[in-house]
Amino acid sequence: MFENLSERLDRSFKLLKGEGKITEINVAETLKDVRKALLDADVNYKVAKSFTDTVKAKALGQNVLTSVKPSQLMVKIVHDELAELMGGKATELELKGNPAIILMSGLQGSGKTTFSGKLANLLKTKKNKKPLLTACDVYRPAAIEQLRVVGEQIGVPVYMELENKNPVEIAMNAIREARAKGYDVVIVDTAGRLAIDEQMMKEIAAIKSAIQPDETLFVVDAMTGQDAVNTAKEFNERLDFNGVVLTKLDGDTRGGAALSIRTVVDKPIKFVGTGEKMDALDIFHPERMADRILGMGDIVSLVERAQEQYDEEEAKRLQKKIAKNQFDFNDFIAQIQQIKKMGNLKELASMIPGVGKALKDVDIDDNAFKSIEAIIYSMTPAERTNPAILNGSRRQRIAKGSGTTIQEVNKLIKQFDETRKMMRMLTAAKPGSKKFPSFRR
Repeated sequence: MFENLSERLDRSFKLLKGEGKITEINVAETLKDVRKALLDADVNYKVAKSFTDTVKAKALGQNVLTSVKPSQLMVKIVHDELAELMGGKATELELKGNPAIILMSGLQGSGKTTFSGKLANLLKTKKNKKPLLTACDVYRPAAIEQLRVVGEQIGVPVYMELENKNPVEIAMNAIREARAKGYDVVIVDTAGRLAIDEQMMKEIAAIKSAIQPDETLFVVDAMTGQDAVNTAKEFNERLDFNGVVLTKLDGDTRGGAALSIRTVVDKPIKFVGTGEKMDALDIFHPERMADRILGMGDIVSLVERAQEQYDEEEAKRLQKKIAKNQFDFNDFIAQIQQIKKMGNLKELASMIPGVGKALKDVDIDDNAFKSIEAIIYSMTPAERTNPAILNGSRRQRIAKGSGTTIQEVNKLIKQFDETRKMMRMLTAAKPGSKKFPSFRR
């Protein structure tokens, strides 16, 4: 997401490179290109115009310090305004009821059911909540079955009434069930339609009136661009929802919905879906998204994801093994599993400043670790624990068992040995000592 916009904005800022100061002429040229970049990203025309007008006013009112170049100042102003355009700061869910109730709304195919499962999983694993999913799409048996499968996958119960065709009654009964069995959050998945229609609007309005949810969320597919913004406006006029959820932001989307929707409906984007897995859900941080749009990466989110997989006791155990040169293939495969849990590899790499642009045309396969895993799992427990015994015949057997070549096996073992030596050196050395590597630009 945003790759094309990032590239276009980068080209726009280059118009100011070499300029000694900001003037009305060079700012106008730069912002003309910025406006085109936003429109090409499917940003609402009025939003794009208002944005560039604000940036222009702020840029012309700035005195450029001798240590700051005009292009750097423009990047700073655009960054701050992009963050403000998307809401300024992250907005948390407000769950006060007992049980707290979250109502889902949106068109069919927007990803409501999958998001319901992702949200339940997030509340369960990160917020220590006990959620209950509720199936209120009485028109599509497949939707009820999908929610049941999702619930089973994440270990969250699903309330359903297969014979009852009244979604208001089902929602009310689910809340009673939650109170009786001690669930503290009820997530109500409602029916969607292929287009906005009066029956759907009346139905979901009736559900909202009956259950009085703490949060009403509008789920929208970011791939639909300006259609997403128009649909959000229609839903908000009828439901007055609390926040927006953008799904499929990992797809080939230009990002216009993310940049326009906050201004058009005056409601915050609360979550973004970044993949198909149940843990591929992020709280939306406008400043971090602005960083990524401008190619600055998102180190904070990367560190947060790493910390979620970080086990302090395991790290201490590993450090001791490295110091004694006992780091083996069992430890190696465990580290790979932790990296995989952090999410899509290309997305993780794009969070590192400067790397996103470099990887724009590079395809990073999420199955990149498959051959490595196959080789390691083809080793015997003794071989994984003691790599020194991996002689020629053992390597041939491993290659055959893993469906790889002897060259691939040799390459992995060589890389493993080099990694182990480097890790041991870094663990043994102290900063400032001669052994400690010195990294210079």
